[in-house]
Amino acid sequence: MFQFSCPLRWGDLDAQGHVNNAVVVDYLQEARVAFLRSGPATALLDTGIVVVGHQVEYHRPIDYIPDSVTIDLGVSQLGGSRIEIAYAIRQGGEVAALARTVLCPFDFDEQRPVRLSPQDRKFFDGHRIEVEKLRPIPAPDLRGRGLAVPIHVRWSDLDAYGHVNNATFFDYVQQARVAATTLWDPEMARAGSPGSDRLWLVVRQDVDFVSQLSHRIEAYEARVAPVKLGGSSMTLSTELVNPDDGTLYARGRTVLVSAGLDGRPLDLGDRTRELLEPHLVG
Repeated sequence: MFQFSCPLRWGDLDAQGHVNNAVVVDYLQEARVAFLRSGPATALLDTGIVVVGHQVEYHRPIDYIPDSVTIDLGVSQLGGSRIEIAYAIRQGGEVAALARTVLCPFDFDEQRPVRLSPQDRKFFDGHRIEVEKLRPIPAPDLRGRGLAVPIHVRWSDLDAYGHVNNATFFDYVQQARVAATTLWDPEMARAGSPGSDRLWLVVRQDVDFVSQLSHRIEAYEARVAPVKLGGSSMTLSTELVNPDDGTLYARGRTVLVSAGLDGRPLDLGDRTRELLEPHLVG
């Protein structure tokens, strides 16, 4: 088990006064990089290693405090060219989030995965842990359906490989989700907005990466649609695409819970269901 202490920044907070759900993925990245830099696999960061997908399960808000959050991580699965990292983020001894990241060594010149070297495999194998799998979040492919939300890539969104950083995709998914839900139902405005009487809590968020996304001046497009409406929760699907040729870059699935200002779950309500049902994709 590898442990990392991740300092918080005031700018990590969102409108609800807690660390933003997308920023949590950045904490995972900091812990993962520190882990890789701690041993012989450090070279993978320089030659090329990509994130194939993330699963993040949020258990409680992370508050801003001077102390760091603690992140424990280990290798939960190991294949020929596939590494799954499992994390537990804690604050004050309580679990704030559980997560999984699938990594793949990658040759950017030839645009293909490469197998782990015996040295790297030995390093990862020495950090094996046993954890329970996170349940999958099923969602259909949108195939061009859903509300189109423009997504602009900023130059600062790029990472050391010259592509949009994996953690930044969670910002894009969030931007599309907030734009879509408040258009469908203005009462889904976030806490603190005029007329808002409830919170919308992200309890689970997964992103699968399909293609590398580069910077350009023209906007890309996020397609977003509800795919399931529950009692107090809903599942939204988001696909990031190139509107010019339909190239798919990433798929995201987000589970939102409706809650009162005290944080307790509230029924979605007939009005919200009626407004969202016409946009359901099954």
